[in-house]
Amino acid sequence: MAKAASDSGPDSSGEPDGSREKGDVPGSTPSDGPAPTAPAAGSGSGSGAASDTRAGAVELPVWTKTLGWCGVAGLIYLLICAVSIISRGFAGLGGDAAHTMFAFAEHPWVGLSVGVLGTVLIQSSTTTTAIAVTAVGSGALPIQGAIPIILGANVGTTVTTSLVALTFIGDRTEFRRALGASTVHDFYNWLALLIFFPIELIWHPLEHISGALTNALYGTDWLPNPAHFNFIRAATGPVEHGVVHATSQVSSALGPLFTIVIGAVLILVAVRYLGKLLKMLMVGRARDTLVKAVGRNPYLAMASGMGVTVITQSSTITTSVLVPFAGAGVLTPAQVYPVVVGSNLGTTFTVVFAAFAGVGQDARIGLQAAFVHLIYNLFAIVAIYVIPLLRPVPLFCAESLARVASEHRWVLAVYLGTVFIALPALVIVLVGVV
Repeated sequence: MAKAASDSGPDSSGEPDGSREKGDVPGSTPSDGPAPTAPAAGSGSGSGAASDTRAGAVELPVWTKTLGWCGVAGLIYLLICAVSIISRGFAGLGGDAAHTMFAFAEHPWVGLSVGVLGTVLIQSSTTTTAIAVTAVGSGALPIQGAIPIILGANVGTTVTTSLVALTFIGDRTEFRRALGASTVHDFYNWLALLIFFPIELIWHPLEHISGALTNALYGTDWLPNPAHFNFIRAATGPVEHGVVHATSQVSSALGPLFTIVIGAVLILVAVRYLGKLLKMLMVGRARDTLVKAVGRNPYLAMASGMGVTVITQSSTITTSVLVPFAGAGVLTPAQVYPVVVGSNLGTTFTVVFAAFAGVGQDARIGLQAAFVHLIYNLFAIVAIYVIPLLRPVPLFCAESLARVASEHRWVLAVYLGTVFIALPALVIVLVGVV
């Protein structure tokens, strides 16, 4: 009951679509009626405490809270390390295959499918984009062939977040919440692709605008290279390198596979215990603080998602960390939605910053490819999120899939296997090979 009461409150206090999330918490009872008054602004501590006390919440000792929050920080660190470890494993396992796939990616539909499938294999949209840029610089692909790959990479990078949601599959309610929060990223990117890919095929606005920006800004050298201040990578590097070094000693061929398995196990452990700690700690003022930071103003939440992604240099990390909060009922899919949108934009700035620092024959084309990614995501924000008409669509699709998949678990396996693997592979084979 405590969870139901506090879940329904924050939704109605900021996110434009938040009112749709009142039904997100199953098992509602008549006591849910007065719940929206619990997280009232200004007097939140008093009413929140009263709500928690009324629901029978237990106030934890200070030392227990301190240890708990230290545990949360450690598990988030472990989760970030695990995502990086999986990316390294897939890069070692699938990098050569991705290079081979780009050889016949001149057809736009094949390029799009290569971008999706290649990113699923190596778990890094930045790596996929970099490989495409290299292919362009070497003459293997024109810029027109690289653009569909970049758009496809924007979609393929969402798979990891859905896999994190699978760790909640043991509890139907938590699984539905986590999956709804994670797949909103999928459907947002699919909707953006559905809108802009046909437009690019006909009128090529991304190619023209990115080319104009590149000609105007190339060689200015006024943006820093984010690789020089990537504190997250520096913090997680020892764990990541330690695991990769250990698995490479086992077998050079099977080492990447062992790396992926270790990363997956670490995600399972981190998310499982992170959810347990958050349920215990995120009550009263702690819950209200997080909801205010993420759910009160969607555009501030978007800016937060962008900022965190610039720091971590991974939209996957940003969105994956939020999934346990959604599974625990602390955040709703509607509140995670703008953070996801911001993370999409944040990862493009990283590529642009790095492209400005590039030198050599591929530098100019690399900067144009980076601008393609940036412009595409800016257009997507305006068309899907800023304009209210399409804003509810990704959230509705994500919640619908989560609701069905929580009842029939095989639906998620079919969705992930078909959309991210079977369909792109089929297009590559039928159009690119046959």
